[in-house]
Amino acid sequence: MSDAMRGRVRVEPGTKRVRTYLGGHLVADTTRPLLVWEVPYYPTYYLPADDVVAELVPTGDRSHSPSRGDAEHLTVRVGGAEARDAAVRYPDSPIEDLRDHVHFEWNAMDAWFEEDEEIFTHVRSPYARIDILPTSRHVRVTLGDTVLAESTAAHALFETGLPARWYVPRADVRMDLLVGSDTVTHCPYKGRAEHLTAQIGEREVKDVAWSYPAPLPESRRIAGLVAFYDDRVEVTVDGERQGG
Repeated sequence: MSDAMRGRVRVEPGTKRVRTYLGGHLVADTTRPLLVWEVPYYPTYYLPADDVVAELVPTGDRSHSPSRGDAEHLTVRVGGAEARDAAVRYPDSPIEDLRDHVHFEWNAMDAWFEEDEEIFTHVRSPYARIDILPTSRHVRVTLGDTVLAESTAAHALFETGLPARWYVPRADVRMDLLVGSDTVTHCPYKGRAEHLTAQIGEREVKDVAWSYPAPLPESRRIAGLVAFYDDRVEVTVDGERQGG
């Protein structure tokens, strides 16, 4: 199968084993996924209908995509669990590769796996890269007149298509001015991030920083380090302000 392009949609075959679950029950298991770029930044998975084990029940709804054609909307049922309008298929798509594949709404499923590793947020692009490099550049983080962090032993994280992020050792962070937040986010490349809120006297600024206590293997260099949102605090690197 060769790569396919139509309009802004790009299609190419994937080689990873992909599984998805609903209510703890297997919905689909394939080693023949399609990677489909419906948006420019990252792909989504379309799975062969032959590799779907859940029941797919038409809802009666249809929608139209200028590039993919007419979509049939489906409810997913398996093992007593149900997710209404959680999948679509394009049986008459002008993109021939899509016709016998099913697209499941990412957040409607309970879990996704590539091989035996759970993945979060969205499909990992084979064209995205992360480089994490130690740096002696002077990183300084302030909130108003208060210095929250200052280091010449940070790690710089460079991610395809995104600005550099600066991860500071906790020894160089005023952890006494930061408290844990209930905000948790996930990155498909780095894992589960916990957030920190600044508490300076009476002033509180929520979620000024984040940290990955147990990042995915390819990002383990940032384990436990702290990075700051440069639109909520001022981050300077060698005296040059970053981002906002």
